[in-house]
Amino acid sequence: MFVRNIAIQLKPNTSTEFSKIFDAEVLPLLRKQTGFQNEITYADNSYLNAVSIWDTKQSADTYEKNSYSQVMKLVEKFIDGTPKVRSGEVLSSTLKTLPATEHAAA
Repeated sequence: MFVRNIAIQLKPNTSTEFSKIFDAEVLPLLRKQTGFQNEITYADNSYLNAVSIWDTKQSADTYEKNSYSQVMKLVEKFIDGTPKVRSGEVLSSTLKTLPATEHAAA
């Protein structure tokens, strides 16, 4: 597994609206991406982290190249500053990896 972590500073009082857009528009887009496994978002006041989990680095790289800019356009009005992206191989996890056939049906 491979992860991408996006650290975002949200504009004041936008976390509720951000969550609505993320759930309604970003997650469906992510679910269509080859190799996408899971998404975890968490916030501390206006500081948000979005962690996407991928089957391989290649899948995450393909998403970054082809669809990441589309996601950023969906949420740009909520962001203050430039998001910071970090990525890496998962060393340990309790998350269950879905077989390709189950993922395609999700």
